[in-house]
Amino acid sequence: MQTASTSQASLPPSARNDSAPRKTALQSLDAQAALLPYALVFFGVALPIFTWACSFATDRVWMTASFAIFAVNWAVFYAIIDWLKRHPDQQANVERRTRIHIFGGLLWAGALAQITWVALGAGPAREPLLLLAAGGAAACIFFSAPNMAALLIVTPAAAAAPLLALHSDPSSQTIGRLALGGIALVMALSLIFNRLLRRTFAMTNAHDALLEERARSLDEAEQMAKTKSDLVSTLSREIRTGLTGIADTLGAAGAGGRSATTREQLNAALGSAQDLIAVLNATLDTVGAESGDLDLEVQPLDIAAIAREAVGMARPLAAAKGLELNVHADEGLNEAGAVVADPTRTRQILANLIANAIKYTVRGRIEVRLEPPTEGRIRLEVADTGPGLTPGELEQAFQPFQRIARTGAGVPGAGLGLSLSRRLAALMKGELSAESALGVGSCFRLDLPFDASVHPGPPASATDVDSASTRRALRVLIAEDDPLNAAMLRAALEQLGHHVLHAQDGRRAVELAQVCDIDLFMLDGHMPEMDGAEVARAVRRLQGASARAPIVAVIGGDADEASAFADVGVSQALRKPVNVASVARAIASTFNEEPPRLKAAS
Repeated sequence: MQTASTSQASLPPSARNDSAPRKTALQSLDAQAALLPYALVFFGVALPIFTWACSFATDRVWMTASFAIFAVNWAVFYAIIDWLKRHPDQQANVERRTRIHIFGGLLWAGALAQITWVALGAGPAREPLLLLAAGGAAACIFFSAPNMAALLIVTPAAAAAPLLALHSDPSSQTIGRLALGGIALVMALSLIFNRLLRRTFAMTNAHDALLEERARSLDEAEQMAKTKSDLVSTLSREIRTGLTGIADTLGAAGAGGRSATTREQLNAALGSAQDLIAVLNATLDTVGAESGDLDLEVQPLDIAAIAREAVGMARPLAAAKGLELNVHADEGLNEAGAVVADPTRTRQILANLIANAIKYTVRGRIEVRLEPPTEGRIRLEVADTGPGLTPGELEQAFQPFQRIARTGAGVPGAGLGLSLSRRLAALMKGELSAESALGVGSCFRLDLPFDASVHPGPPASATDVDSASTRRALRVLIAEDDPLNAAMLRAALEQLGHHVLHAQDGRRAVELAQVCDIDLFMLDGHMPEMDGAEVARAVRRLQGASARAPIVAVIGGDADEASAFADVGVSQALRKPVNVASVARAIASTFNEEPPRLKAAS
């Protein structure tokens, strides 16, 4: 009826993480097992009395059988204990342990039935032997008390034989009623004992849960403090460097400058600004991924087209360093199916891997390879002939805010690219891994889900805009109160061949929409007079073609700002700071399809 004791600390993690009822059941079984030594003492003390009573029995065969049953019970008991000691993994199996406990209790109930049978032929020892059997039944009830299932099953099985035997003879019915009252009292006390134990276990579990929650909160606080420290340290260094470069260039170009700003100086300032934007974007994405606020739009992708697009955009930078950059992809891949992932984040991961390869490779070549799909996955590799990394350095490279001193000296960045890319891959149910060898190079592998039953739609990119609407020049009304943001957006649109009207606030944007035919609105989220969402509602209430023109929300990455546009008929959301590629993708997506909900292009 009992098994070896097991503490919660010795249980495997799967058992420790079980639900509260399962934990309580394990603790009840452990409590019942803890009573085992006392049960053995009780039956050991009762054995001489039983032997004395059996000496009055006339049937020696039944007496021998009774001793045999006792021997079998003890042997089975110790076999169970020994088996559990040799198989500690079974200690957490609640169902099996419960069955073992019930089986052990029923064994002793069978022994009590045998004692009762012997007592019927024991002559003057009949009543003492039946009382002994009734006392054994009370002991079985008590030792089954911690486990409710064992208590409810073992109690009637153990008490039935002695109580029926006492009530079957009129001379012992009075003693039978006393025995019945005693067993009922033991049963009531056992139920109370069981209830108190379960409440105690519940309080213990609640206390343990509070301790675990406290420890987890402390770990999260320490991790947050470390992340904040690393973030402040990295951003302060990178922002100071970038702003210093920009300020020096602008200072040289100011009225007090002694010489005109050269093209090299402007390129250096532009590079510093782009590095600063990349650091800020990576930081915002990392924070969003950590907090769970990063929205993904999973859809079938033409991964080969995305790879060729990323290589095409990075090829000028590779050529400037004298590096060969090639892409190898099967032309018939789309016939086999499609990658199912977020297009923006897939481009972001691939662009980061290629940029890292170009950044750290001094000479040689970089190859982007797309392997054939296998078992619902497809692998995209970015291999370079760079300096290579040791296993320790490779592990460090995937940690946030970690830079490899040997290869990263003098190279800008926050050390977030690889860690963010791995997290984005995991969010898309993919995986980012790598291998590297010193002096040979590195190979980064992006595995993404591949579905053979779907096929990708036409890609929307900055270099290949497949839309009749976007091949013509559009009349675009931009509403932006920040002069720098407005200038960047205007420059991108004009570079793509579109005509631009600029309103510095929301009210002016509505006035221009009333008198001009507009093909596309691009609205800032926060503006004086009227914000972007209010402008969108006002435009939709107008008469004429402008009221039906698509609207692109230009937001700063704030989730609340994006949600404000979600219910006012906005086609796309474009995150600041903008560039030609992101603007082209947003326009292409706007005219190629009508998304069911707000999408983010970056």
